[in-house]
Order: sequence, then structure tokens, then C-alpha cells
Amino acid sequence: MTSSRGHQGAHGIGQVEKQLNRQAQAAEEIQGTNHTDQEIIAASHEQSSVLEEIVDTESE
Repeated sequence: MTSSRGHQGAHGIGQVEKQLNRQAQAAEEIQGTNHTDQEIIAASHEQSSVLEEIVDTESE
């Protein structure tokens, strides 16, 4: 029964994330994005050289 509750909790978290993303998108459409938000979004799309180094090291 515990695993069922855990599964329900994980499912609920996913639903909350989706709802928050929809709210953030709606707010952005209404208000636009500020400079800081744009920088964060751009940074999140950049590849991390540190991560590449870790992956390269692990694959050797």
C-alpha cells in the first residue's frame, strides 16, 4: 500500500508541475518576460562543458 501512495504522490507532483508551467506560460504571454527570465531561459538551453567533461570521463 505504501508503494501505491508513493506512486500517487509522484503522479500528483507531475500534475502540479504541469499546472505551474501552464500558469508561467500564461503569465509570460500576458506580461512578457523580463531580462533576467530571458537570461535564465537562454542559459538553460546551453550545453554545459562541465557535464560534457563528466560524460567523456565516464565513457573512457
